[in-house]
Amino acid sequence: MTDLTRKLATIVALDVAGYSARTEADEARTTAEVAALRRVIEGIASKHGGRVFNTAGDGFMLEFGSSLSAVEAAFELAETCEPKVRVGVHLGDVAVQPNGDLLGHGVNVAARLMARSEPGGALVSGAVRQSIRGPVAERLVSRGSMQLDKMAEVIEAFAFGVSATSTVVAYKPVALALPEKPSIAVMPFSDMTGAKDQDYFTEGMLVEIVTALSTFPSLFVIAHAASLSLRGDTRSHTLIARELGVRYILSGSVRKSGDRVRISVELLDEDARTPIWTQRFDGTLEDVFALQDTVANAVASQIEPSIQAAEVRRATARPTADPGAYDLYLRGLHAQWGVYEKEPLLKAIGFFNQAIERDPDFALALAHASNAHINMYIQNQTDHPEESLRQAFELAKRAERLGANDAEVLAFAAYSLLQCGSDLATVDALIDRGLALNPGSSVVRYNSGWIYMFACRPAAALAEFEMGLRLDPRSPWWMALTLGHAWSLFHLRRFAEALPLLYKSIENPQPEFSQRLIASCYGHLGRLEEARSALGGLAPLVPREVLWSSLFRDRSFQTIIDEGLALAAGASTSK
Repeated sequence: MTDLTRKLATIVALDVAGYSARTEADEARTTAEVAALRRVIEGIASKHGGRVFNTAGDGFMLEFGSSLSAVEAAFELAETCEPKVRVGVHLGDVAVQPNGDLLGHGVNVAARLMARSEPGGALVSGAVRQSIRGPVAERLVSRGSMQLDKMAEVIEAFAFGVSATSTVVAYKPVALALPEKPSIAVMPFSDMTGAKDQDYFTEGMLVEIVTALSTFPSLFVIAHAASLSLRGDTRSHTLIARELGVRYILSGSVRKSGDRVRISVELLDEDARTPIWTQRFDGTLEDVFALQDTVANAVASQIEPSIQAAEVRRATARPTADPGAYDLYLRGLHAQWGVYEKEPLLKAIGFFNQAIERDPDFALALAHASNAHINMYIQNQTDHPEESLRQAFELAKRAERLGANDAEVLAFAAYSLLQCGSDLATVDALIDRGLALNPGSSVVRYNSGWIYMFACRPAAALAEFEMGLRLDPRSPWWMALTLGHAWSLFHLRRFAEALPLLYKSIENPQPEFSQRLIASCYGHLGRLEEARSALGGLAPLVPREVLWSSLFRDRSFQTIIDEGLALAAGASTSK
């Protein structure tokens, strides 16, 4: 069996949008258009330092040595090609064939992204986005996590945003805040022998370790593509950790002598002067991949408990000086976690009140107590709605004052104040401050998404929900993030995209509103059979739904629902 050469490459995949329909309508003209398009594609690829390595019908595969050049080329291809093309870009591992063709997972992901792209547009993988900087990177706007066809993995995708002269706000890079989970980046290993042709080994070592660490759900691990982009970076580990938004850095070196190899690794805290953990591995190059696998698994199994121990030491700095108050606060969180019924919410409020009694300045407890009162009101679980609103307002104002530098406090306070009737300018100022303090917090994104949703700003809400899901796909608020994501798409009249998310959100404890939106979607889409079926399964309006509708700052959302339901009802009566 012939050994294949493997390498990292940025792949651009593209095809002609609507090719089959074009061919059916005028085969000769379409064939001529694609032939002319090939010359354009080859010219753009060459201009940006790339090459076309494969063609098939209307499909083209391009390789670039630089991710930035690949994205620049993708911009130009998507914006200038006629007929319109769909483009996908991914940085990944590929196998080089003797004829120069490339195969492998990196190629497959680019092709799957292309298939999900819109005509005249492109989707760029998170691996590519993390490896580039500058104005081009600023035009990449997150489209959230995607399950690609025939692939088990879920990846984050980015689309091209608008230019700086547009009235729409494009993605702006922000300083990364630390994730809620212990976070780590693996730096490219140094080859102490100085052999320039051994990069494949050190790169492979990094990829294997990142892959092994990623299997631990308790850790947040920076993707290997971002790590590889830092090869040769001579800044301190503290500066690099802050740029990547991680607490821990794993660095290492490789020293070879003949067939023997020694691998040394050390784990560094971003603000520590000495390593938390060090280890040395000795072996032979007889089986390179087996050695990489052994080291990666050993490192992963030892790093996780080392980080946990460091986190325990760090946890002594509690957000309150009273450990009893903090314990009561945690009990309150647990009581209301994902539950919106009366008894659990009352139980949570009881715990939060006890925490506040022990520490009246405990801003997080005040913010969550306010939120619990608001949920009592929104879910129609309170016997005294005006009193619930009053307490929510007073607790939120205290939390805002005492937690002025805590992003989570500001986010929950802003949400409570919105539902208590505060003006949008006040709420916007709080949520903007929270996002500035911690833009990497899924909790802040979750709250800002719902604030924008109820303020009837669905485009802004959609961006926040997508970012929240991107930051923490395992978030305990996953269902609420999905629900908000679906509602935002519905409000934007993107009914086909909203439907699968609405079906997911039916799993939540109060599915009534989602069921009504599903029926409305089918009505808007003219899918008559599904509209009749969905409409037939609707229960009468419950008080909670009426209350939810009243929370929106204008009637645009309810109007879209009513329009779709009327269309569905018309389909039902016309049967």
